[in-house]
Amino acid sequence: MKLQKQVFSVFAVIALLSASAVFAGEDGSDAEEYEKAAARLKDAPVPVPLGKVDATVNVDVAKRFDVSGYPTLKWKKGGEWSDYEGPRDADGCGHCKKLAPEYEKAAQSLQYHDPPIPLGKVDATIETELAKQFEVSGYPTLKMFRRGKPQEYKGGRDQFTIMDYMRKQSGEAAKLLPTVSDVKGFMDKALVKVIGFYDNLQDEKLRLYMDVANGMRDDVSFGYTLLPEARDMYRVNPGSVVVFTPEKFWTKFEPKYHILKTEKLTPLVGQYSAQSDKFYAEYTKNILCLAFYTVDWSFDYREAVAKDYKDIKFAIASEEEYINSLMVDFGLADSGEEFNVGCFKEMEPMEEYDDDEIREFLDKLKKGKLEPQIKSQPIPKKSSSNVKVIVGKTFDKIVGDKSKDVLIEMYAPWCGHCKSLEPIYKDLAKSVKKEKNLVIAKIDATANDIPDAYKVEGFPTIYFAPANSKDAPLKFEGDRTVEGFKKYLEEHATVSFGKSLRDEL
Repeated sequence: MKLQKQVFSVFAVIALLSASAVFAGEDGSDAEEYEKAAARLKDAPVPVPLGKVDATVNVDVAKRFDVSGYPTLKWKKGGEWSDYEGPRDADGCGHCKKLAPEYEKAAQSLQYHDPPIPLGKVDATIETELAKQFEVSGYPTLKMFRRGKPQEYKGGRDQFTIMDYMRKQSGEAAKLLPTVSDVKGFMDKALVKVIGFYDNLQDEKLRLYMDVANGMRDDVSFGYTLLPEARDMYRVNPGSVVVFTPEKFWTKFEPKYHILKTEKLTPLVGQYSAQSDKFYAEYTKNILCLAFYTVDWSFDYREAVAKDYKDIKFAIASEEEYINSLMVDFGLADSGEEFNVGCFKEMEPMEEYDDDEIREFLDKLKKGKLEPQIKSQPIPKKSSSNVKVIVGKTFDKIVGDKSKDVLIEMYAPWCGHCKSLEPIYKDLAKSVKKEKNLVIAKIDATANDIPDAYKVEGFPTIYFAPANSKDAPLKFEGDRTVEGFKKYLEEHATVSFGKSLRDEL
């Protein structure tokens, strides 16, 4: 079977189409580039006016255009406003210009490949319908086509990595295994292998299998055989697809291979790594438990618990690989223990492997009796400040207090708009300090876990949690002045400003 593959790169040529734009907010280099673009477009043969709006002052305008982060750019064409998704420098797409010569050199070389591998490019600012068809949202976008179907390009962006990636993509991912010896030799001690067993090349299922293999060629090795003796050796019928468990994962609790009836590509207790994490994603919908320790596949007890909890997926993760990432997120990096088990984001450190302790942990997890580990700054000491400082561990206690109305600001320490709001927020808290059932609070959203109901969409994000509606807080979108805040609070209060919950009934 001979296949042609194509990669095309989508280039942006100009910074803005013929349009008007609203620039919401200013953010360092973006603002400078915007000023440069405005100067150039002002003197263009067909002038294009650019404008800007301070969304922290013109709150109604920001609300009208659904501004939730800074800077936000909009452009208008034919009376319709749209989100601007083009490059953000005055000279066009810098990444496109950097890629262009490398892409051209790769194209020149790949034309001599057997068969030739053509590379093409499209100007998305002209071919707008084509860009829309292939969901192009940034520049440059590269896509690879196989049998007319687009696929994500996952290679590098210089001449040699482009060439290397495309050569590896050449031909079918599933390799023909013509002899029994080839079938046996295809197995691997450390990697999952998949073999399709067929009886003729015209089988429609074989073409479907090869298409699936092409889409997963970067993740799993595929082969296929037409030999009846190979089918007899593994006792499978024509059309069967078999997943072979790597030798290091073999266990007495499951077979060494199985016919693929679902997308099960992981053993009873496999290894969770950067290469395999995609295969474990589906299990997080239920329960996925990871054991963090120095991975040693001579460890005899890894399946002892897993076999009794078939509704939970287990994997082992290298502590060395995840000590600065996943274990930090789970609060385990500083546990000091040799063996740590985590399920979702609920973790328990252990001094050593203990069957009974793990079983107790899993039983509590299934019954919903585990206390979650919450990302939190240290609980602050009592302060005379009128603005209450909240952290992850105190959020539910303070914001969730059903006897209080709470105004809560989610901020980031580096946010310029947050710093501008700070004196206003302090003045507000001082002006309403006599309202004993009203709390003016803030939390560093970059350093603390926040409940899903309080979704942060840019900084600062402000919510009002009335006493009678803690699970459905109101997002504050009013005027960010002392007067604006007070007016809003007086209108929405339930147990402050002389109101009570009885008034709500």
